[in-house]
Amino acid sequence: MTSQDKSLQALQRIRADVRAMQAYHVQDSKGLLKMDTMENPYRLPDALQRKLGERLGALEINRYPGERLETLKKMLADYVGAPTGTAVLLGNGSDEIITLLALATAQPHAGGRAKMLAPMPGFVMYPMSAQLQGLDFVGVNLTADFDLDVPAMQAAIAAQQPAITYIAYPNNPTATLWDDDKVQAVIDAVADVGGLVVMDEAYQPFASRSWIDQMRADPVRNAHVLLMRTLSKFGLAGARLGYLVGPAVIVNEIDKVRPPYNISVLNCETAIFALENEALYAEQARAIRAERQPLIDALQALSGVRKVWPSEANMVLMRVDDAGKTQAAMKARGVLVKNVSAMHPLLAQCLRLTVGTREENARMLAALKESL
Repeated sequence: MTSQDKSLQALQRIRADVRAMQAYHVQDSKGLLKMDTMENPYRLPDALQRKLGERLGALEINRYPGERLETLKKMLADYVGAPTGTAVLLGNGSDEIITLLALATAQPHAGGRAKMLAPMPGFVMYPMSAQLQGLDFVGVNLTADFDLDVPAMQAAIAAQQPAITYIAYPNNPTATLWDDDKVQAVIDAVADVGGLVVMDEAYQPFASRSWIDQMRADPVRNAHVLLMRTLSKFGLAGARLGYLVGPAVIVNEIDKVRPPYNISVLNCETAIFALENEALYAEQARAIRAERQPLIDALQALSGVRKVWPSEANMVLMRVDDAGKTQAAMKARGVLVKNVSAMHPLLAQCLRLTVGTREENARMLAALKESL
């Protein structure tokens, strides 16, 4: 038997559904303007960069993470304004938290597998996590204008009785922040079947409101709600730090499936440093928000842009005649944007653009105008 034969034989031990999957693709961005992944475009000022370097350089990286993780949890709870009786769980980005939630809830229910439910189009990691952790994923279509279809959500929740229902607030890739009364109606429907609701606030720094206010105002009605955030859009995409906030009785159970030492001392200290300089990151978010509507206005004025949707995030969704052709032409002109057309039928011929600095947005607009 050749080495190739042995490899192919061993390959059969990997799950068939995994072999059939496509790996998460990250575009090569060398030499290009990255406007495809909704990153904060601002670096730390040089003086703070040096201070952070000194802090990280002094860490005992020969030791496992310790009490500083508890310090970070307390700082995050204070930053969020977490209600009394809550706990914080840390993850290697919110992606890991999505995995942990699926792991913790993947038990048979009503004679079948556990269900995960979310409005679609939405974050690609929800269905991927369900598949990998052994849950059935149930997607409920948004309306044509990407609003929450409350009757459809309520009917699906009643029929499927999901263990987890995700509500991205704002939603990715549509940048939609749904009305609170619609969101609460979905949360109430989940309560009727005894499930969990995860409010995914990855883009909260750019939104006009947060569900944490509802969790504080009505803790009984939201006793089954968990708030999930990440520091990636805050400005630490490279540090990989996500967190989950919710009733301690629930969060502490999910914490049991978390790998030990999943947050490095480097990531932990970087997050603490960032929260100590929260005002700087808040100003960066304000600057990005200030550039959002001018970008939308400029997009709407371009011939060849068919529709631009409102945004409550640091991204803008638009429809063009040929998304694939436009994306490729923009890349040839040095600008990366995301073609989301294949994600869902409602996203046909749609591109998703990051809101960057004024200079970045101008360069992106110039490339787009020449590529339509």
